[in-house]
Amino acid sequence: MPADPAGTQLDEQDAYRGALAEALDSFLTSHSAVMAGVSPDVAPLMEAISGLVTGGKRLRALLCYWGWRGAGGEPNGAAAVQAGVALELFQAAALIHDDIIDRSDIRRGGPSVHRRFGQLHQDQGWALDEERFGQAAAILTGDLCLSFSEEAFTGIGSRAAFGTAARRIFNTMRAEVMAGQYLDILEEVVGPGRPRAEAVRAAANVIRFKSAKYSTEHPLAIGGALAGADEGLLEAYSAFSLPLGEAFQLRDDVLGVFGDPQTTGKPAGDDLREGKRTVLVAYALERATAEGASLLERSLGRQDLEDDDVERLRDVISTSGALDATEELIDRLSTQSFDALGDLQVPEGVKAALRTLGLAAVQRAA
Repeated sequence: MPADPAGTQLDEQDAYRGALAEALDSFLTSHSAVMAGVSPDVAPLMEAISGLVTGGKRLRALLCYWGWRGAGGEPNGAAAVQAGVALELFQAAALIHDDIIDRSDIRRGGPSVHRRFGQLHQDQGWALDEERFGQAAAILTGDLCLSFSEEAFTGIGSRAAFGTAARRIFNTMRAEVMAGQYLDILEEVVGPGRPRAEAVRAAANVIRFKSAKYSTEHPLAIGGALAGADEGLLEAYSAFSLPLGEAFQLRDDVLGVFGDPQTTGKPAGDDLREGKRTVLVAYALERATAEGASLLERSLGRQDLEDDDVERLRDVISTSGALDATEELIDRLSTQSFDALGDLQVPEGVKAALRTLGLAAVQRAA
């Protein structure tokens, strides 16, 4: 009997996951030995990094891999595995810093990195302020992740050298995330005074540069560029991956307000306590009654919101039509993405893998 294409593609993806996990473990083990030579006291930094890059969805690395394969790269090529290591380390850095900025106590159902360091301070009975120590240690851990990510990407060799398309995309990705993160925190303080008609546009811009490009567009393009993709293929990759990334983040925003804590691993309504000016929130402010919009404005960013408060805000968002409007936007972007995928000139197995990843990204519950 002929081989099942879907099964073959899943087997190949599983093999890549295994190779990636092994490469990450080897990288961190070797660097843990180096750091131990500095001092045994820095072990918690390496443990925190290892905890974040163990498991997870691996969305960015997998998109990079299928971008590599779609451009003619060989199965489980060393460059694709190494690029996956770099992307996973960069993602870990982004999560650490994001949790500090957002004052998030929880990450994947456990304490965020800055909270872990704060708890270490408390458990050891150290002097001075535990919160300040926790944040400072986490910032340094995130910076160490960024350093490791650059080292891993450079380790690819000539395919990722200065002047190559892959290096250009990798550098752009890192710069855009920082700019997008700044736009996000800027919107939290500028947003209350912004005309509501502009709020959706501003929130969509944050989505594009803080999340969508680095979550989907750039990883897919990096894989393609490492395998020698021409500009036409990279543009076709973008036509699929950018709307997918925007839909992915919109789904994240919905889960940040309406998600089940048992599934998401974060408290109910966490985005509301963090004061996130998402597209979902922007739609609500634009469409809610004056009373509902006023309640939402007063409540955004309040760390003391109780579950009942969150439920009232959810009701404002739902009854305003903002949730339905966000779901409709997710559907439109998903359709745009999958239509572009249908036109993509890559092997059918690659298309199938990208479709599976895309569906998982926009239909997930966590």
